[in-house]
Amino acid sequence: MSALHWQKSSYSSESVNCVYLAAAADGGVRIRESDEPEVVITTSGDGLRAFLRGVKAGAFDHLTS
Repeated sequence: MSALHWQKSSYSSESVNCVYLAAAADGGVRIRESDEPEVVITTSGDGLRAFLRGVKAGAFDHLTS
């Protein structure tokens, strides 16, 4: 298994609440956060795009208020 190159979101703060993404060799996308970096979520590019469209449209706003 090759090492992942993690990229921190530009919307993450300097030291807390950081979200990282990495492209995997199998074509998947890996997601983790700074609070629990050992927990990694795997999705597809299409799955990530659908999620981001939902976030931009406000579909999940009720979960953060």
